[in-house]
Amino acid sequence: MNRNKFKYLIFIFLSALIIYVNYIPAIKGIYQTPTYFKFFEGEKVNFNFNLPLKVGFYTDKKGIVKIINNDNKNILNLGKPFSVETLNRGKVNINFKLFGILPIKNVSVDVIPTINVIPGGQSIGVRLNTKGALVVGYSDIIGTDDRIYSPYREGKIQIGDIILEVNNIKISCADDITNIINNQKGLPVTLKINRKGNIVYAKIHPVLAKEDEKYKLGLWVRDHTAGIGTLTFYSTDKRFYAALGHAITDVDTGDILSVNNGQIMKSRIISINKGKRSSPGELSGIFLEEVDNIGNIEKNTEYGIYGKVYKNINDMVGKQIPIGYQSQVKEGSAKILTTIDNTGVKEFDIQIVKKVEQKNPNQKGMIIKVVDKDLLNKTGGIVQGMSGSPIIQNGKLIGAVTHVFVNDPSKGYAVYAEWMINEMKNLQSDKNVFYN
Repeated sequence: MNRNKFKYLIFIFLSALIIYVNYIPAIKGIYQTPTYFKFFEGEKVNFNFNLPLKVGFYTDKKGIVKIINNDNKNILNLGKPFSVETLNRGKVNINFKLFGILPIKNVSVDVIPTINVIPGGQSIGVRLNTKGALVVGYSDIIGTDDRIYSPYREGKIQIGDIILEVNNIKISCADDITNIINNQKGLPVTLKINRKGNIVYAKIHPVLAKEDEKYKLGLWVRDHTAGIGTLTFYSTDKRFYAALGHAITDVDTGDILSVNNGQIMKSRIISINKGKRSSPGELSGIFLEEVDNIGNIEKNTEYGIYGKVYKNINDMVGKQIPIGYQSQVKEGSAKILTTIDNTGVKEFDIQIVKKVEQKNPNQKGMIIKVVDKDLLNKTGGIVQGMSGSPIIQNGKLIGAVTHVFVNDPSKGYAVYAEWMINEMKNLQSDKNVFYN
């Protein structure tokens, strides 16, 4: 056998071995584990892969994590439990090699300070006033000459546009637009518009309407919205809160509403419309802005609303628990905290059916299923108004309820708590407010 043929056979053999090794269930199980973990400083995390393999592990930095096992110093027997103990803050890469030779997995570990919050679950009323006026529809106008006009076409106004100014005057409510254009007595007006994040200008000639002899642009606009939701978590030191787990959007356009100002209020549940297949349920509540106001709204994002409460609210202060990151979330049993009647926050059993590994923020990080018989009997599962209900697992706040499955109200989506924490930290001037 000549030398080249021998090399070729060796190449074929090694290629086949690599393919085989990569597709046996044990190796596939390792590949399916996350490549990035966040752990708290001083935390000890146990693992048990229960795989008939030995792997070598090698770190690029010392003194950040310690891997504890019962075998050789740098060899893990994956058939036995082992632990990762965090020693100091920092980032470290751990490279795993099959039999200490063949690279099979590289894992990044970020050791961070513990972030403690107080879990919510309280029903809250929400009122949000938009920055400017949101265009939600058009309306043709019958002028005093009995002709039909569509002045909005002149300015090429689009549904979802946010009117920020008219003739350099800021718009704080829909009535401002009416007052300004009528003071102009039919003269053309210039609109400053936020169109999907870009500033554009439009010039329009208002039309005098026959029905009420007022000048109009032919636009339907909205300047506020209100409803109920659930508080997710709260920090006592700087009084920041997070709620809902998803954005407040306009019912007509689906656009995320910009915040001019807003309030959260104590809400009282008065009735439950039980969820059914193809018919999501709903919690009905009442709140009085003059009496129940407990905080403001400073941000409305894809991952909830954020702001500050005006004082430490008695029924909002409880035991602080740490935030759990997605690498610490396990499929299986968990709890949600939510309010469905006038008895206050209650704990209910759920199952985390599936978790999705996410490198970038997304509202749909987990699929959850309500298994608590009491909650199923009263609500049918997840209903509108429960968005933001915190999810607790192994003593950590790991996420919040965001959506319900229309065809199965016992199931829904949840957002990871780490994405909500990121939004809250961006709101704060003191980046270390949660670091205890």
